Amino acid sequence: MDAFEKALMRVNRAALIVLLAAMALIIFANVVLRYTTSASIEWAEEVARYLMVWLTFLGAGPVLRYGGHIAVDNLQDALPRGAARALRWLIALLLLGFFVFMAVYGVMYAERAQYQTTPTTQISMAWVYAAIPVGSVLLVAHWLFIVRGYIAERSFAADAHFDANASASL
Repeated sequence: MDAFEKALMRVNRAALIVLLAAMALIIFANVVLRYTTSASIEWAEEVARYLMVWLTFLGAGPVLRYGGHIAVDNLQDALPRGAARALRWLIALLLLGFFVFMAVYGVMYAERAQYQTTPTTQISMAWVYAAIPVGSVLLVAHWLFIVRGYIAERSFAADAHFDANASASL
């Protein structure tokens, strides 16, 4: 299982890097063309927007894994240890339920949008909306890898590649 977890993180990181690099390259090229030739790439803004959608959903899992999403911890801090653990169980189940809900309804949403095309590139919107179920399944996977530590002691994964505090101290 440890090998699968490491492979998942490697693939997820690589996908994020490729998406961000492609988005930056497209936008940079469009800006340079606009200022040097007064013409722009017709599809640049649209493709960059859809790459951002994919970047958001594929990046949600690693951010969750390292505790990077916004959270309000005051209630957990104020509760006794046992009650705080029970609250974390409830939070874990609610999050898992929400991620599964997003995956199921994301598939349905993508199926409904399959005949709608994007304005400029004319690709099916199903490819854009597929980011929802794919990202949600990744959220479930990342959550399952860290949920035990979260429930037991409110800990998240630690990795210098995603943890801003660890990166700052290197």
